[in-house]
Amino acid sequence: MNSLNASFLMSSSSVRGCPDTELPEFAFIGRSNVGKSSLINMLVGRKGLAKTSSSPGKTRLINHFIIGEQWFLVDLPGYGYARLPKTEREHLKKMLEGYLLRRTNLVCTFLLIDSRLEPQRIDIEFMEWMAGSGIPFMLVFTKTDKLSNARLTTNISAYKEKLQESWEELPNLFLTSAETRKGREEILSAIGEMMGPAPSP
Repeated sequence: MNSLNASFLMSSSSVRGCPDTELPEFAFIGRSNVGKSSLINMLVGRKGLAKTSSSPGKTRLINHFIIGEQWFLVDLPGYGYARLPKTEREHLKKMLEGYLLRRTNLVCTFLLIDSRLEPQRIDIEFMEWMAGSGIPFMLVFTKTDKLSNARLTTNISAYKEKLQESWEELPNLFLTSAETRKGREEILSAIGEMMGPAPSP
């Protein structure tokens, strides 16, 4: 697997602290334990670039990784930390909403969903908030290697049926596995298409 030229740039506690840049950004977000850090490491082809520990730290900040000096991969804190104090949950909520609503060079957000689970209300509500706020996003189903093809098909169909209750057009979706690298080329290709052709020299 080819590794991308990826490096950590900085962590920020609010959108105001994010790097001053016009480079396009692609953000990754999901509930805790959805496998976000493992997916990011798989995409860039480097183990340990994104922290996989669930302990407090950088996973509760906005983390910018620069890719090939052309775009930023942004690792956002997970939502739905039920065990956190209310004040900290509110802080994370404001941080996420501030970034997603005000970051002008954010091109698309990849919303990670655990493929092993039936549709979760917290995920559906977050999708509906993003759609209502006009934030472009795509769905990334993680951990597809952890269940049979039949069960995977059933779970994905359940999500589609749930979304079709209120949406006429469904967001694009990807099936991924950090273990088998499934979905890597599809996601990177989608990012490339959204960035458009490289400028002429």
